[in-house]
Amino acid sequence: MSSLPNLLTLSRILAVPLLVALMWGPGDWQWLTAFVLFCIAGVTDYLDGYLARAQGTVSKIGVFLDPIADKIMVAATIVMLVHSGIVHGVAVIAALVILLREIIVSGLREYLAGLQVSLPVSQLAKWKTAFQMIALGGLVLAGASGWLMPGVPVLEAGLICLWIAAGLTLVTGYDYLRVGLKHMA
Repeated sequence: MSSLPNLLTLSRILAVPLLVALMWGPGDWQWLTAFVLFCIAGVTDYLDGYLARAQGTVSKIGVFLDPIADKIMVAATIVMLVHSGIVHGVAVIAALVILLREIIVSGLREYLAGLQVSLPVSQLAKWKTAFQMIALGGLVLAGASGWLMPGVPVLEAGLICLWIAAGLTLVTGYDYLRVGLKHMA
């Protein structure tokens, strides 16, 4: 576990309680700090995979922990955005679609791993992740945007990206499920 990519992955997991605590607070500075932490976590997500491949240090623990770190960060952020009321009303459906897909695809990957079948990440799923992270980051920033950027439609842009991510989530989730079902028959 001592390789830098694994430490970066672990740091994302350990950052989640701090992220949640910051998003629990009512202050603009707390939400701005949560946004910075969320962005740092996003950068470490890219860096850990890049470094592991570049250094040839892809490890079993890294392969195991990286998707868990991603899902924990996404789920905690969505829960706190709904809790705070930033994501509300019908937009909760988009958030729920993203959460459900994460759970279903994780279960599917685990099942297929038992059959020694891998489920590679599609290019469209990478786009889904990009929109998802932009949406969540924008929505976290919206928690401080009244103070930071009055008049800038950060919330609206974040919600639009959330719906795009939810749409891509449905498509990629269906694609993965279709492939997985072939191995279940």
